[in-house]
Amino acid sequence: MEAVKRRRVRGDGVDLAVHEQGDPANPTVLLVHGYPDTHAVWDEVAGRLAARFHVVRYDVRGAGASSRPFGAKHYAFEHLMADMRAVLDAVAPGRAVHLVGHDWGSIQGWEAACTMPDRFASFTSISGPCLDHVGHWTRRSFGRPTPRGLRRAAAQGMRSWYIYFFQTPLLPEALWRAGIARAFTRALEVGEGIPARDGHPARTLPRDGAAGVGLYRANMARRLRRPLDRRTDVPTQVIVPTRDLFVSPHLVGGLAEQVPNLSLRTVRAGHWVPRSHPDVVARWIAEHAAGTAGGPLTAAQARSLRRARVAGDRRPFDGSLVVVTGAGGGIGRATALAFAERGAEIVAADLDLAAAQRTADLAGRAGPAGHAVRVDVADARAMEHFAKSVLHDHGVPDVVVNNAGIGMAGPFLDHTADDWRQVLDVNLWGVVHGSRLFAAQMIERGQGGHLVNVASAAAFTPSRTLPAYATSKAAVLMLSECLRAELKGAGIGVSAICPGIVDSGITGRARFVGRDEAGQADGRDRATRAYALRGFAPEGVAERIVAAVRDDRAVVPVAAEAHAARLLARVSPGAMRLFARLDLR
Repeated sequence: MEAVKRRRVRGDGVDLAVHEQGDPANPTVLLVHGYPDTHAVWDEVAGRLAARFHVVRYDVRGAGASSRPFGAKHYAFEHLMADMRAVLDAVAPGRAVHLVGHDWGSIQGWEAACTMPDRFASFTSISGPCLDHVGHWTRRSFGRPTPRGLRRAAAQGMRSWYIYFFQTPLLPEALWRAGIARAFTRALEVGEGIPARDGHPARTLPRDGAAGVGLYRANMARRLRRPLDRRTDVPTQVIVPTRDLFVSPHLVGGLAEQVPNLSLRTVRAGHWVPRSHPDVVARWIAEHAAGTAGGPLTAAQARSLRRARVAGDRRPFDGSLVVVTGAGGGIGRATALAFAERGAEIVAADLDLAAAQRTADLAGRAGPAGHAVRVDVADARAMEHFAKSVLHDHGVPDVVVNNAGIGMAGPFLDHTADDWRQVLDVNLWGVVHGSRLFAAQMIERGQGGHLVNVASAAAFTPSRTLPAYATSKAAVLMLSECLRAELKGAGIGVSAICPGIVDSGITGRARFVGRDEAGQADGRDRATRAYALRGFAPEGVAERIVAAVRDDRAVVPVAAEAHAARLLARVSPGAMRLFARLDLR
């Protein structure tokens, strides 16, 4: 960790404790803390940035080792902005810096980016909206009320209970000095999983909490009642923790009208995300700074920035990386193309490299360049190498579609042990390998993701003619439900797709056990004609897969027969058992 240099800077009638790390010749990142924190809330983030940036933090007035003026009027925006200007003049004279704010530091950051934009190369806002934007957002919610708008406004009002409490005289200060700081420390640990460490929460927390109440009294009511027109051309990145108990994600609504150069990123985290997810926060700050400076970017960084960018021509999956197995044809190819048309970069994997390359070429015509890889999903080592190569060459995928599968039909007693092994290795173990390897990458990255496991309506439709195939797909469905429960906390969605009779080409490669070659060919021909007669194309499944990722759906039956079979399996299992006796070969 880079050594921390400390100095005092004279602000607007106060002395500010300033902390610096890294080479002052590097671009400067100014990290501004919120309430009731000190500069130390940024320790982990600052340590990760100091090798590439000149990192500056300071205790704002009323906090830490800085002066604590008495009276709410001394915490108004004009004094906060004068303090920030003094720090900028001292640490980066004549240079535009990368501003980052959390909580009240972000609220200050919005004021700074809107009133002195020439001082900043970029701005990153975390869990602290512009008060004027909130005022206008609230007016829109009540000015043209809709049920959704009113619900969102009411929900934010409930999240903001502490703001009303801080307007009461004397009581908040008395509680802080009486020992509420211990409860605050415990709430951080229990509510957000953030254990106390040296520096955070600060030993000065009782005094900081009492003094910082002035921030709310001096600024909140005035700006929310009479919001100003606040706009900025500073490239702005808003990081939205989706589990924030205090700031609703809906407050970013309409923000692009005020900030034309806007990027949005979501992270499944609570309010104190600089402490809980410092790797993610530091990486996004560095990417945003590099993107605004026009410096060299890796392919993964460029894709990440595209994904975050808010623009009128942005497609739903712009900047996303999507891996599809079994992408050489059928549902796999249609799915790859559906995501490509929506802006995703595709890695098309298949046992048939030529077919995968064809899919990649088609995807490249619809979206970013596609990539083809030959892989046998049944081979654990091959899948490990595949996952590593995707990570090395393209980064962590945002969506993985475990689609590769094979068909097999015939009586149970005609299935050999090798037949069972072949079906389970591809249909089940292929999904296990893909889910295990790529979910680990998603968790390590800390930004969530989505796994799509293609099962079948056979998962809930027993049949005497599909014992191995139906068993493998039922296992995929149950695996998906288990994974969804486990990975939810990491922000990773899991969807099981259960198509019915789809003209995907699987019947042309299926095996009909217990038959000679002529019988095999006849079985494939009959099945292919039946599936073609049904007339449900792979593109229909692909659209359901995209929707499942977008809406984070758990189980998605596709086609009328799949919906009917799932309903019948629930309401009348006995009828399904009678149906299972039919010889459908």
